[in-house]
Amino acid sequence: MQLNLSKEKQTNFLMPSENDGVMIVLSSPSGAGKTTLVKMLSNMDNFEISISHTTRQPRPSEISDKDYFFVNENEFKRLINNEEFLEYAKVFNNFYGTTRTPVIDKLNKGKNVLFDIDWQGADQIKNKKLDYKLITFFILPPSKEVLFERLSNRDMKDKLIAEERMKQFGRDVLHWINYDYVVINDDLQGCYSRIINLIKAEVSDGSKDYDVEFIRNHVEKLTT
Repeated sequence: MQLNLSKEKQTNFLMPSENDGVMIVLSSPSGAGKTTLVKMLSNMDNFEISISHTTRQPRPSEISDKDYFFVNENEFKRLINNEEFLEYAKVFNNFYGTTRTPVIDKLNKGKNVLFDIDWQGADQIKNKKLDYKLITFFILPPSKEVLFERLSNRDMKDKLIAEERMKQFGRDVLHWINYDYVVINDDLQGCYSRIINLIKAEVSDGSKDYDVEFIRNHVEKLTT
């Protein structure tokens, strides 16, 4: 199935821009699909991605100042010392962080800001208790086998990197309980639709089609 990830904004889901925007966090173990989902969500009208700073090297398909702000470690630590980050974390020996000012500016203009961050960053944003609505999602793969296949198909040097990510997976998945919603990425379009429906329900205080016990059982399968 081919998905439209073009820059054209989709207009079938509008959120009121006259109010402050909403913060929408997507986290996941490496390889579960959060970055692709964030890009899909950014095609919705009034949704914008928060661009993170990172000290890691760009992947072949990534564009500086669009996918990430690529900086060296000294510059990253300068931003930490100046307290410019809304959140930051060290993941797989590289730093990642979101600067505060651009996010607050977008929210005050009624833009809904998407965060592609790990559980450490999500915890920091929650603990900041900012005066904006926050909705958090944790994305899980349908199985460990599928996750390993996805990681192995990435542009990585060898299977050892994928195996390292799988070891981290067992630790990362335990943080699902700290999120508002957990969504299983067994089908990309279906996962995207479930996230959209949950955002709509949160914003409108409508009913939510969400089975916590099903998620709990799925997590148990992934960790045994």
